[in-house]
Amino acid sequence: MSGLEIERKFLVLNDDYKRRAYSSSRICQGYICSGHGRTVRVRIRDDRGYLTIKGPSNADGITRYEFEKEITLDEAKELMKLCEPGLIDKTRYLVKSGTHTFEVDEFYGENEGLVMAEVELQSEDEDYEKPDFIGKEVTGDRRYYNGHLRLNPYSLWREK
Repeated sequence: MSGLEIERKFLVLNDDYKRRAYSSSRICQGYICSGHGRTVRVRIRDDRGYLTIKGPSNADGITRYEFEKEITLDEAKELMKLCEPGLIDKTRYLVKSGTHTFEVDEFYGENEGLVMAEVELQSEDEDYEKPDFIGKEVTGDRRYYNGHLRLNPYSLWREK
């Protein structure tokens, strides 16, 4: 897939997403390079590999260019060896809400305690139904970008 990625990000209030999820998968991802809002990421999701290139976000953080290609698991494992320090480890739960699917990420390691949800949209002003476990919107707050979390983990700055 390639094209514009339009998404909104939210903190999650409770673990109701787990009972509502129709699917879950374990994700480990690293960054081959990142900077100036651009990233080249390698991801292993269960037993599949992906290479993703993302461009900088627009001013409000909702829209950015994304190119993603599935690669073999062996290729992904080899590319992981080239990654910058700091890996992201999380479980992703998929939850239907109206006509949309929310991706809820529960983080581990130094990002333990952080649970975020994203919803992908067709346009920035598209309406969507928020599930009741959705909390504060953090779209555009760079602290919550995975590329930032690998170097500045949630455990170091979380609000107590």
